[in-house]
Amino acid sequence: MTWIYLLIAGIFEVVWATIMKLSHRFSNIKFTLLTIIGMVASFGFLALALKKLPLGIAYPIWTGIGAVGSILIGLIIFKDKVPPLTWLFIACLVVGIIGIKVTSGH
Repeated sequence: MTWIYLLIAGIFEVVWATIMKLSHRFSNIKFTLLTIIGMVASFGFLALALKKLPLGIAYPIWTGIGAVGSILIGLIIFKDKVPPLTWLFIACLVVGIIGIKVTSGH
């Protein structure tokens, strides 16, 4: 269940970052409140995961899920452009996240 909490925390990381962009510098109160709710949910699930996982394992995976997820949301929703070489580094992030999980022993 710990890894599921961490995955949910990472998903909420993507959610709040996306909604924060939609808040237009916190000028839209609805999106601002949703951003705060997403942050609280993300931190809450991260805290649950940290009860069993070491910080050095949980935190990089949480931020990695947030980073890769945000890139994908940027591509899909906001039509961001990613240079070809950047895809190599995105792949490195994914491999790193998987590598940390596989080798963590948890």
